[in-house]
This record gives sequence, structure tokens and C-alpha cells, in this order.
Amino acid sequence: MKTRDHKIIKGIKAGRESSYNQLFNEYYISLSLFAAKYVNDLDTAKEVVQDFFVHLFEIRDSLIITTSLESYLFQSVRNRCLNHIKHIQLNEKHLDNIKISCETNNNIEDKFREAELEYQIFRVVKKLPLQCNKIFRMSRIDGNTNQEIAETLNISKRTVETQISKALKILRNSLKDYFKT
Repeated sequence: MKTRDHKIIKGIKAGRESSYNQLFNEYYISLSLFAAKYVNDLDTAKEVVQDFFVHLFEIRDSLIITTSLESYLFQSVRNRCLNHIKHIQLNEKHLDNIKISCETNNNIEDKFREAELEYQIFRVVKKLPLQCNKIFRMSRIDGNTNQEIAETLNISKRTVETQISKALKILRNSLKDYFKT
């Protein structure tokens, strides 16, 4: 690491505003332009870089840089950009899910019936015999194959199939009133 970089880092760790300002003034524009290549918006890129500098100031006491200062700055901003992109994608996914949910379940009565049915299913599953309950949950909730369940529980695949059939039969009988039209 360069002596100059070491001096700036030491100054930042010591809380010297002049070191922090020097770093900010020297790298803010180039980091913002760099970030804009990831987030495709200069204003958002500036926000990401500003947030990074705030974070850098907040963690100054525990700051450890093992590469060059410039590499650390650009890598950190790159990671923040990628996190920003993931956050945006996650928000978009949630919005899409909400839109789909609103479109398909716009009737409050339907939502209530759905919740009530789900409650009844869990109530019936909870009352299943112990082994039947365990196998059914491993199959339908955890998504294990019959072979995986058999191996995990050290039982035959046929026993697993029988127990799942038994659980489904009990569920059908217990919930038959919900499926009448």
C-alpha cells in the first residue's frame, strides 16, 4: 500500500475531517461515474457513493484495508451497487406478487375461505398419527421425494406411499364439506 494511502486511512481512523474530505474530494466523481455503469442512473449512483462515504465514516474505527485504497473504494462501491440492484429486483418481485395476489384474490370472501381451508388442513394434518404426520409433512411441506423420505426414516418406499395415501384419504374425508359446490 502506498504511503499516501496509509496516511489517509490513518487520518480517517483517527477521525480527522481533513483526511476524510481529501478522500471524498479525490474519489467522489470517479466513484459516481463508476457506479452509474452498474445502476444506469447518475443520481442513483451518486446516492450509492454518498451512502458508501457515510458508511465509511461510521466504521472508521474498525476500518481494515488490505488492498490499495483505490481498489478498496471501487470494490466497495461495486458491491453496494450490486446490493442496490438486488434490492430493486426484490422490490419489483414483491410488487409483482402483490399485483398478482390482488388480481387473483380480489374478493375478500375468497381470501377468508382460503385462510379457513388452510387452517382446517393444518388442523387435520396435526391430528394425523405421528408417523403419518411426519411422512406427510416431509413430502408435502418439505418437498422430499418418497425415496428420500424412506432413506431418511429407514423405512420402505412402499410404507411412505401407504402413509401418504392414508393422510390424503383422511384429509379428503375431513375436508369434504369445503369442496361441495
